[in-house]
Amino acid sequence: MTQYPSLHMIIDGQRVSGGGRRTHAVVNPATGETVGELSLAEAADLDRALDVAAQGFRIWRKSTPQQRAAVLQGAARLMLERQEDLARIATMEQGKTLPEARIEVMMNVGLFNFYAGEVQRLYGRTLVRPEGMRSTVTHEPVGPVAAFAPWNFPLGNPGRKLGAPIAAGCSVILKAAEETPASALGVLQCLLDAGLPRQVAQAVFGVPDEVSRHLLASPVIRKLSFTGSTVVGKHLMRLAADNCIRTTMELGGHGPVMVFADADIERTLDTVVPHKYRNAGQVCVSPTRFIVEESVFERFRDGFVERAKAIKVGNGMDDGVQMGPMANPRRPEAIDALIGDAVQRGARLHTGGQRLGNAGFYYAPSVLSDVPLDATIMNEEPFGPVALINPFRDEEAMVAEANRLPYGLAAYLWTNDAKRQQRLAAEVESGMVGVNTTMIGGADAPFGGVKWSGHGAEDGPEGVLACMVTKAVHEG
Repeated sequence: MTQYPSLHMIIDGQRVSGGGRRTHAVVNPATGETVGELSLAEAADLDRALDVAAQGFRIWRKSTPQQRAAVLQGAARLMLERQEDLARIATMEQGKTLPEARIEVMMNVGLFNFYAGEVQRLYGRTLVRPEGMRSTVTHEPVGPVAAFAPWNFPLGNPGRKLGAPIAAGCSVILKAAEETPASALGVLQCLLDAGLPRQVAQAVFGVPDEVSRHLLASPVIRKLSFTGSTVVGKHLMRLAADNCIRTTMELGGHGPVMVFADADIERTLDTVVPHKYRNAGQVCVSPTRFIVEESVFERFRDGFVERAKAIKVGNGMDDGVQMGPMANPRRPEAIDALIGDAVQRGARLHTGGQRLGNAGFYYAPSVLSDVPLDATIMNEEPFGPVALINPFRDEEAMVAEANRLPYGLAAYLWTNDAKRQQRLAAEVESGMVGVNTTMIGGADAPFGGVKWSGHGAEDGPEGVLACMVTKAVHEG
């Protein structure tokens, strides 16, 4: 069995902890027990990290594509070798099932290997000019990056935040979630063990508002990459504006799922129900608002409820478990309040709506139908194991509901009408659209949203270019 590791920060390649610093208790969501104590950064730690990041940028911006590729490929190999330990640590501190955590490791392996190839393709261009003149356009690393990662994907989010800046030639200060620090440290350690210079990547933890204000007030930081809630994202954008810091923001969502009568309903249910309850619904692209054509509404709702009731909930380490606990004690309380508000306003609760057990942060897979549009849960991202299923009369009404909210991260549509697929893919306001699939991500595909779901993209060539600036040089 993997033991939960000792916790620390990493600054200039050194493990930093203790010394009278404040601490944060890391809790296993399956049991509610404390598994580790994490030291939190003081101002002096952040200043040191900034100084080292400035040094790291001077070193790494001069690295060759071959050097960057070697580090990324080496880290991918190490993550593959360490897959089981990394996955078990993630499950211990975040709660997701062990199979899901293993997949998360493989997401990082694929992304790092893709970026290792992408560093060879950071092309500029030469412009057509009159004889005697030469104009070129090049891409250069933007500078030190402040990267903030949340707890819901404790391995994958740090992988995204570290991989793109390193591929681009930037240094990075990673502040991963204090709830899931060991996973992030494990990913960074793979990069360092693969030969990344110690000055290039740092990991700090602390009181989130203190860390963000301190880092974003520094002239060292040239780029902010944030994944998290829309409320916090807006706050960070205001802080970044003071120094005109570039931003990539992957914010909240409220995933609409349009289900039409011509869809294969059984296949649709077999696909969307496991995806809804993946990671206990704590996924920014989780399918949430099921917008169902009236003629198949009851069949879809009843099939959804039947499948939700059959989901096995338990400790993510145990064989056969399909959904683990929620990540912290705040989440079951939040879901209870949202479901209670919806029911009070007239929604029908078909299953779930309650916490499970006396230990840990378990919540039953839940299904609501006929949910009024003024219910809080229909307007704020629930981020939990609850599906909202409502009937709509026709395509026009369904598209209007899909676009009603200010969020636009991921949307899904299920129809076998080819013309409708193309029409709706264009009409739906979302950064990513899944047509008869929930697979909307990949190492080579941009991941990001529109409207209140943020701007910019991670993954794909776009993820590397987001950490670069464009320069035009004209020679006479």
